[in-house]
Amino acid sequence: MPSKKALIRRPSPRLDEGLVTHVEREKVDVDLALEQWEAYAEALRAHGWETIEVDPADDCPDSVFVEDTVVMYKNVALIARSGAESRREETDGVEEAVARLGCSVNWIWEPGTLDGGDVLKIGDTLYVGRGGRTNAAGVQQVRAAFEPLGARVVAVPVSKVLHLKSAVTALPDGTAVGHIPKVDRPSLFPRFLSVPEEAGSHVVLLGGPKLLMAASAPQTAELFVDLGFEPVTVDISEFEKLEGCVTCLSVRLRDLYA
Repeated sequence: MPSKKALIRRPSPRLDEGLVTHVEREKVDVDLALEQWEAYAEALRAHGWETIEVDPADDCPDSVFVEDTVVMYKNVALIARSGAESRREETDGVEEAVARLGCSVNWIWEPGTLDGGDVLKIGDTLYVGRGGRTNAAGVQQVRAAFEPLGARVVAVPVSKVLHLKSAVTALPDGTAVGHIPKVDRPSLFPRFLSVPEEAGSHVVLLGGPKLLMAASAPQTAELFVDLGFEPVTVDISEFEKLEGCVTCLSVRLRDLYA
């Protein structure tokens, strides 16, 4: 049986100091963010996911965005090395958490940089966003780690958003979804569905037809319902101010076998 475990990490009290690159800085309400984070974690649990809390990293403002610290393929964890130097200490607790779950652990080494949010898995294909936080050496190291395990690694240019998964995620049938103005090369994906809102580009597959997505994309939610999916919406407004989305707030571990 595939596993349904999700790593999460509670927001730092310094969340308001998080990095922003493609948006104007807005004041983040840290108390509201914590409430939203708790509701997000509850939505995962309500749909059969076991949440595993990584030790908090209170000195790292962006540490709630746990997806950026590690890329999972099968039972191998590749610990990232952020292109934003201020985020590199976030990997500490994550390394311990994945090792404790029995994962084999690899690392991105200098000069490589990689943020986990730049890696989109569709089946055995790993699309790696080559952009602000992930460099060519990082892409090569993803290939070296995962191609021997049967993955195909496809590098994708990213220039209009922070991470590849800020622009594109995928539905359960493998169709990539994205908001065209934010996607550099839609043609790189074999099946691509354009969605009407930027926040509609981000879905977390909860199992079956259920899609976890942000409440800020109601038109996209309607489109997904029309296609036979079941959106489960959560309000993540405070994280969206920091270019966060539903995918960034957890790492889903689907291929750990007991």
